[in-house]
Amino acid sequence: MRSHSAKVLSLILFSLAAPALAQAPGWHYSPLPGEGDRASLGCARHSTSTDFTCLAVRCEADFSVGVHIHDSRAGGGAGAWLMTADREDRTMMARAGEGPYGARFDDESGWLLDRLRHGTFIYLRHEDDSEAGFAYIDLAGSFRAIAEALYWCAPRAGADEQNTGPDVDAAEPNGEKQ
Repeated sequence: MRSHSAKVLSLILFSLAAPALAQAPGWHYSPLPGEGDRASLGCARHSTSTDFTCLAVRCEADFSVGVHIHDSRAGGGAGAWLMTADREDRTMMARAGEGPYGARFDDESGWLLDRLRHGTFIYLRHEDDSEAGFAYIDLAGSFRAIAEALYWCAPRAGADEQNTGPDVDAAEPNGEKQ
């Protein structure tokens, strides 16, 4: 009886800790509601459950790839973000939208997605937070986490696009046709 109540208590405590895991530093799948295995989340080194800056790479409903900001800023994630990715500086716009993340980056050229997949680090800060320091996100493990999230993103080929089967007749073990 005592061990059963201890198990129940540990399950309750684990479920209460789940929101903190969503903003854990490093790259992992996104545990936010409704995301499942369609998104990976990379959070800054000093992220906590109440103070965090994260980037999410997500397979969108139309099978496109979206890069989103997920942060605890009072003003939200929309707006201009100053970034340094592997010593290359950029300012990128993020637009508020629907979904579990604060805003989606305009990444038409794929620059940010490429840096997240193949880079080593990224520093970022919202343009309106000039007094705040830059958030540092280590990109170790990002390639694998992003690949796992985007695995299901490619639309499957329809029946009219599939190759036909081989034009080979079945043969008996002795080589004669059936």
